[in-house]
Formats: sequence, C-alpha cells, structure tokens
Amino acid sequence: RLTIIFNSCKCKEEAFKKLALWFNEIEEAGIESFRTVYRSIETHHPSILNYFNNRSTNASAESFNAKIKSFRASARGVRDINFFLFRLQKIYA
Repeated sequence: RLTIIFNSCKCKEEAFKKLALWFNEIEEAGIESFRTVYRSIETHHPSILNYFNNRSTNASAESFNAKIKSFRASARGVRDINFFLFRLQKIYA
C-alpha cells in the first residue's frame, strides 16, 4: 500500500492524507516490522512529502557522496589535500 501511495499521489496534501490512513492501518495491524518503517516515516515525513512537489529524490547526491567516500577510502594517508581535491575533481567532474 505504501508503494501505491508513492505511485498514485500527485500532490503533497493527497499523499499526506493517504499516509495518515496507512499509519492507522499499521497501528491496527500491530506487526512489529512495519512499526519500524512507521517510526522512520513519521520522523522524516516532512522531507518524504517533499518528494511529491516534483517527484524527485536526492538519490544522485547520495550516489555521489558514496563515490567520494569510496575514493577517500582508496586514498588513505593523503597529506596533500589540494592534490586530493584536484584528483577528485578530475575523476568525477
């Protein structure tokens, strides 16, 4: 049902209402694994509802962040920060 909400809702208000109904269903079901998802969505719902503004996510930023972390891990012990940033720019720019 959560997938249906994300696929069918076109605006924040509609999604907010359907998420509220989904929250009620989760509370009634009493399934502990869903309660974890429930708490996570409840905590981050303002950010999650921003998805419905233009249906975009921050996945590209997260992917780039992961690439930078991987590059940092492969270049442990670098002392010349300017050269590190230069290499990072040349590889990922």
